Amino acid sequence: MTLMHFQKEITNWYHIHKRDLPWRNTRDAYVIWLSEIILQQTRVEQGLPYFNRFLQEYPTVSHFAGATETQVLKLWQGLGYYSRGRNMLHTARQIEELYNGVFPVSYDKLIRLKGIGEYTAAAISSFSSGEAKAVLDGNVFRVLARYFGISTPINSTEGKKQFSELAQSMMSGQDPMVYNQAIMEFGALQCKPKSPDCSVCPLQLDCYAFRQKEVGALPVKLKKLVKRNRYFNYMILQNGADILIRRRNPGDIWQHLYDFPLMETEEEAGIFNLELYERIRDEYGKDVIIHPVMQMKHVLTHQIIYVQFFALDNYIINFKGNTDIKWVGRAELDDLPQPKVISSFINAHLTK
Repeated sequence: MTLMHFQKEITNWYHIHKRDLPWRNTRDAYVIWLSEIILQQTRVEQGLPYFNRFLQEYPTVSHFAGATETQVLKLWQGLGYYSRGRNMLHTARQIEELYNGVFPVSYDKLIRLKGIGEYTAAAISSFSSGEAKAVLDGNVFRVLARYFGISTPINSTEGKKQFSELAQSMMSGQDPMVYNQAIMEFGALQCKPKSPDCSVCPLQLDCYAFRQKEVGALPVKLKKLVKRNRYFNYMILQNGADILIRRRNPGDIWQHLYDFPLMETEEEAGIFNLELYERIRDEYGKDVIIHPVMQMKHVLTHQIIYVQFFALDNYIINFKGNTDIKWVGRAELDDLPQPKVISSFINAHLTK
């Protein structure tokens, strides 16, 4: 199949099958940036409500730049990878300061902004201004690897260089906005990671993976690191209508989000573990009454968090030694950004 034929089949398929998504009906770089960052490592179905809420709350990058970190993280709550939200706020403030609130559209300016990598800069510049920069996301990797039979790992230095050069060459002579959208959508809907319907694929006859029965083997990725197991034991302390919370510090997951006083253990401690109960008594007084509430498992990209919640009565609190904790009412609690595991517990176990 010639290059022109590949391009024609991809774009023809796109015009027939593309989803009607709001960020495809604009060349506003700010709107495109919102969609690209929100949809990183997030399915469209999950990310679309967040995109709509952010755009409604912050219709321009200047509105975004005027937000507080707490407001942004609260709106982001549930999406995970919270550094994306913090980076977005930093970027919005950069644009307000450096470009007077006008979102840049050139790749060279975009790539210098916090939280914008090569893929995102290529997407924003090609979709907003038609700059000829090929996008290279998981969908594009998959289409190219299968079609050309490339076994170089896509997450290796060599693979990234090889696929980047190939993706750029495949866009030659095309409208960057249309072609980039087309090959990404083709990978998302047609050349899917699992069980793609190759019987209706317009690239079937010349696809290496289909001919060689290697669809399930491509693309190749280097093995990921083994996930780290962590064991969180949360203390639920209430004083009338108020509940004790703490703001998480930098240097760990969920930076600047709010959770409950925490005891982390090196190994799994059951809900009636004697050593854990001794630690709780050392912290909250020997007469504290401990009520196991529930256990949860929370899976992150690089960590698995095993969570236990304990309600405490007849406790003593050392506020001098714990400056990051404070009492809040339920209304204030609801306005603060929380990890998903905490918001799930609150909604299930704490009455308003």
